Amino acid sequence: MNFMQFGKEKPKAILLLHGGGLSWWSCREAASLLEKKGYRVIMPILDGHAESDHPFTTIEDNAAEILSFIDERLGGQVLMICGLSLGGQILLEMLSQRKDVCRYALVESAAVLPQKATKALVGPAFGSSYALIKSRAFAKMQFKSLRLKPELFEEYYRDTCQITKQDFIAIMKANTSYTLKDEVGQTTAKVHVFVGDKEPGVILQSADEICRRIPGSTLHSLPGLYHGEFSINHADRYAAAVRGIIEGTGDAV
Repeated sequence: MNFMQFGKEKPKAILLLHGGGLSWWSCREAASLLEKKGYRVIMPILDGHAESDHPFTTIEDNAAEILSFIDERLGGQVLMICGLSLGGQILLEMLSQRKDVCRYALVESAAVLPQKATKALVGPAFGSSYALIKSRAFAKMQFKSLRLKPELFEEYYRDTCQITKQDFIAIMKANTSYTLKDEVGQTTAKVHVFVGDKEPGVILQSADEICRRIPGSTLHSLPGLYHGEFSINHADRYAAAVRGIIEGTGDAV
């Protein structure tokens, strides 16, 4: 796994885990804002994505790889870990594998309720439509549906073209089948769950399930926001929320 870093000389480390099909650049604006406030920000490039060094296998394997990095480079624990969607699932898995890996955790838009019908369709759907991935017109249509900032399109298109069919299928199957481990309830981290109120039902229900399974966790509903918009399209609000959680200012939304 490869890692991008901002503020490497700073002692207080925050990890930002990107969503599926994206990469570190989707976290770049928030990372820059946090670096300016004195934080070291580390962005793993998840397996199977552009600029990664390993095919995607499982959420569990990605979590273990990041934990190994934290052990080898960061003394076994960090101040905070934040994760969007697939990154949020990996964060929850990290909390399951090691209860004290971080002091604070921000889980954004993570699905933890298996979608069996969707998982069954992933292979056939991607098998027949994968050729469209490299079509610029098709990519623009897909990008528009994600509601991301227009200035991110070129990086989105470039990196999407580099993800193999096998990795796309593996990522989607993992994303639609992940379930919480019982051990997640033992985490010592202060967990904050963020979800847009315009997100799909499975994401809204998952947010409730995460809070039900993790004692003392806090749910934040984001009015008018769709999947992934908070951290990507509203990086200033997102960075303020991260700082609010860490610094105890109450500015967590």
